[in-house]
Amino acid sequence: MLHCFGGGILSCVLLAEPPLRFLANNTNILLASSIWYIIFFCPYDLVSQGYSFLPVQLLAAGMKEVTRTWKIVGGVTHANSYYENGWIVMIAIGWARGAGGSIITNFEQLAKGRWKPQADEWLKMSYPAKVSLLGSVIFTFQHTKHLAISRHNLMFLYTMFLVATKITMMITQTAFMPFAPFEDTLSRMLFGGQQQISSCEKKSDTKPSFNGTGSSTSKRIADASDNVKKKHAKKTE
Repeated sequence: MLHCFGGGILSCVLLAEPPLRFLANNTNILLASSIWYIIFFCPYDLVSQGYSFLPVQLLAAGMKEVTRTWKIVGGVTHANSYYENGWIVMIAIGWARGAGGSIITNFEQLAKGRWKPQADEWLKMSYPAKVSLLGSVIFTFQHTKHLAISRHNLMFLYTMFLVATKITMMITQTAFMPFAPFEDTLSRMLFGGQQQISSCEKKSDTKPSFNGTGSSTSKRIADASDNVKKKHAKKTE
């Protein structure tokens, strides 16, 4: 239920609403429970075996991205009903609705004692969190009349972008990130991230070379001292 309704729970917490408000929608609860039961308890694992086919996975991924768009738009609209034209609140609630499942699972892992900094959604954002944040910003600007485009057209374009990107990632089996060039440019402009990384790599490359030269010179000195000792021993003989 945290994965299915994590965005609704997180948005309710942020807006000081009852966290279990999602239980009032009986249709969604029955749908999520039936899907969970069919996947894990279907005879001969027919449903899980059918889901292993790539066309079925692509269809499910497309439907999930369509649902993500509706969640983001609903979050932005719901936040505007509480705080009219409150940009930060609208972006935060829209982001929570779109990617709240992956964010709230961090608290679940922390409660179970399985939390790891490498998998923290706040420190290293995943693709769903990034596209949800972008969609929340775009729909907030559209809702406040700063984008001269209708909501339906914007939803269609944004959904097509999500579906096309997700299907490309699944077919190519690569972590295709369309935001990588923009992130690198912003990191150089605002934080100088690439320069720090390159300087650290240079330091790490030079350190083993110094150690290597030091060890080689010590070997040469030791060989020279052995030769001197051998010559001295021959003279005494």
